[in-house]
Amino acid sequence: MECSPNARAVLERRYLRKENGQLVETPEDMLRRVANSIAAVEESAFGATKAEAMEWAEKFFRMMDEKKFMPNSPTLMNAGRELGQLSACFVLPIDDSMESIFESLKIAALIHKSGGGTGFSFSRLRPKNDQVGSTGGVASGPISFLKVYNASTEAVKQGGTRRGANMGILRVDHPDILEFIDAKRVKGEITNFNLSVALTDAFMEALEKGEDYFLINPRTKQPVGKLSAREVFEKIVFSAWETGDPGIVFIDRMNEANPTPHIGEFESTNPCGEQPLLPYESCNLGSLNLSLMVKSTDGKVEIDWNELKRVTYLAVRFLDNVIEANRFPIPEIEKNTKANRKIGLGVMGWADLLLKLKISYASEEAIQLAETVMKFIDEQSKAASAELAETRGTFPNFKGSIYDRKKGGIKLRNATTTTIAPTGTISIICDTSGGIEPLFSLAFTRQIMDNDRLIEVNPVFESIAKEVGFYSKELIEKIAMEGTAAHCEEIPVEWRSIFVTAHDIAPEWHIRMQAAFQKYTDNAVSKTINFPHNATPDQVAEAYRTAYRLGCKGITVYRDGSLDNQPMQRGLDNKKEEPAAPQAHAHISCGEWGKILPIKRPKRLTGITDARQTPEGNLYLTLNLNEGHPFELFAQIGKAGSDISAFTEAIARLISLAFRCGVQPDAVAEELIGIGGSRFVGFGPNRVRSVPDAIGQFLNEYLQKMNEEATANEVPPQLELGLTETATSGLYETAPSIKKEKIRFNLCPSCGMYTFGYVEGCAKCLSCGHSEC
Repeated sequence: MECSPNARAVLERRYLRKENGQLVETPEDMLRRVANSIAAVEESAFGATKAEAMEWAEKFFRMMDEKKFMPNSPTLMNAGRELGQLSACFVLPIDDSMESIFESLKIAALIHKSGGGTGFSFSRLRPKNDQVGSTGGVASGPISFLKVYNASTEAVKQGGTRRGANMGILRVDHPDILEFIDAKRVKGEITNFNLSVALTDAFMEALEKGEDYFLINPRTKQPVGKLSAREVFEKIVFSAWETGDPGIVFIDRMNEANPTPHIGEFESTNPCGEQPLLPYESCNLGSLNLSLMVKSTDGKVEIDWNELKRVTYLAVRFLDNVIEANRFPIPEIEKNTKANRKIGLGVMGWADLLLKLKISYASEEAIQLAETVMKFIDEQSKAASAELAETRGTFPNFKGSIYDRKKGGIKLRNATTTTIAPTGTISIICDTSGGIEPLFSLAFTRQIMDNDRLIEVNPVFESIAKEVGFYSKELIEKIAMEGTAAHCEEIPVEWRSIFVTAHDIAPEWHIRMQAAFQKYTDNAVSKTINFPHNATPDQVAEAYRTAYRLGCKGITVYRDGSLDNQPMQRGLDNKKEEPAAPQAHAHISCGEWGKILPIKRPKRLTGITDARQTPEGNLYLTLNLNEGHPFELFAQIGKAGSDISAFTEAIARLISLAFRCGVQPDAVAEELIGIGGSRFVGFGPNRVRSVPDAIGQFLNEYLQKMNEEATANEVPPQLELGLTETATSGLYETAPSIKKEKIRFNLCPSCGMYTFGYVEGCAKCLSCGHSEC
């Protein structure tokens, strides 16, 4: 398997086998290990000869080696190794008793240790202050136990590869729903959970009519009060607008698609919401790489349907084999998983496929193609499952299932076959775009070791740019800074409408794309609905209503800049901030010792982040503003704990103190500019002599730009793509007009790079593959 530097770094960090901290496995070794382990059950479980099993192992290996399919991370990590736990998704029950609560907590710890993610519904727990019959006391409520589960997850690392991820769900008719909605607004308390409110059809009906709805005590099953559906909905919307949580799942719609309603009901999903499961059930996932399912005919790129069918059949067999090869955490999970044999075949590389086909993500053509492609995959996966059922038998719970009751229905080996899951690190390994998301960025800067800087460019964009003739190093540098090509006049307008990124696309298109894939997906779809920073709560509310109307099973929104640790923010912050102390409180008094006191720091600040090359390596600078004035500076260079890092941090702290004491920022810049050392980088006016010189230049350039903007007093330029709105739907024919603004990335907690973004319903790093889910 050919690996990009990014892919190899992810493999070495998380997947390849190590002994005493040293790698003892290559990427090819890993794929051989996985292929051999999954193919071995052809002989041990299904009666194939050893030679036949080896033939399947070679087919599985080639499929992965060519990057046309990749299973979920636990399979890559654990297949053929002692741990042997291969599933990604689990749902555990929490009944209304201490025994059940802590039994599921114990099982969750075992699952997290093995690399899986867990989902829980806290809806069965009696509400806060309800009676406890065994003690005569009062209940602490589901939120208290949610915090216990979060603390346990924090303490358990997933086999040294990633921290456990969870989904916490509460029904909208639970008496503690208001406390649940606000649970993650208290920063730092619940860091290992995605939260979602389970909205019922009854609630949605009350919402549309402007009526109240009943709250039900799960202990007594009796109504205990009413709430206004619209007020609760607005509270959900505002919290999601402000923090990204909670998401919502349409629980009744999920149960409408439940293939085995005679066995039980869905209460929860896996951490990213795309896999509803019954209690004590697991599912293994895998993704087809759509960017490679193409062929060229007479110079025109088109989808290779025959190849897509071939790989789909092979992937279904692979995933069914995984169920047999799996070592389950507890017998109950093995029993329920094998009774339904659910698999989740999804896709990655959708955005790259659209680029190759020269189709804009935000277009009717893309929506129609999404339905066509997913319908084909769903039909072929069912045909492959039916073929397996002829020789291996149907899933044990087939009798009474929706397939059994359907007249003329086919017999299937697997209760479900399709899921659109986050592809996270496996899309990085395959060097393609994640899931069904648009590109998050066309290019970004990645740091290798301490001082080397590498720009990662989307390979499809790079290829087309060179072919058409607008490629240049300067263009790539510009795009790496902004993350989008929307403002690059060097690129022809027709191409700018095709090379759109997540933040260039109106939220309506994100929702319509999710709905298009959901239409032909058994389970659900993991997708982030991106909003610009200046989006309003009303726009988020409309997105929720649209998702329900179009048939989605859930929705996750993320408003750019709403994460607390997201440093790249421009423009006004819509959040209500604590007012800063008045300037007079700084007691400015020239020449009078002890009378200059720093202004108190507000709770929230807006800012801008930039990178500079210095003789000591790449310097990363964040300047935060208070009411438009420079207020504090953060600077990072080299490894934490090194002398250069300490020296740079000290300069930044002193500069921040100066700003907060009222020293003019241009005076600070003037003192720093020109300080030289033994080396320099660059030439002419762009020459950087030292770290202080780089900081001084950064401040000077920003202050000049701020003064120019204040003088001009005009709105930042917009790029009109010559597109029109449709009068009926309000949706753009391709991409909307785009305000010039940098893509905002977070600082990755793993590798320290500013390439940490919110995609596929989860926060992940585009450099190292670190994921919060």
